[in-house]
Amino acid sequence: MEEHREANEVYSKRVKAGKRTYFFDVKATRANDYYLTITESRKKFKEDGHFYEKHKIFLYKEDLNKFIGALNETVAHVKKELLPDYDFDQFEHSNDEKYPPSSSANREKGPNGYI
Repeated sequence: MEEHREANEVYSKRVKAGKRTYFFDVKATRANDYYLTITESRKKFKEDGHFYEKHKIFLYKEDLNKFIGALNETVAHVKKELLPDYDFDQFEHSNDEKYPPSSSANREKGPNGYI
């Protein structure tokens, strides 16, 4: 099953953000169509060890423009209306040099697959 998941992955971008990691993955269907998955992965600890809690969103081509429009509008509202004095760039650092866009080969692997 893991091999099939890697085989249909076309592009991947990892964003480390504190205790979270976000993955933006473009995947191909059997019919050579494409869709985007956005995954939030957080390391959790239990008495018997750790595991990764994941939340995933699937975006299909017909929804991309609506999603990006709503995201941009929402982010602009937060930045301009709710937090106009906050320095959003203070934590800005590029992960690009350390983690270039790649296939799943450069991603961390947790006990239940990629994180």
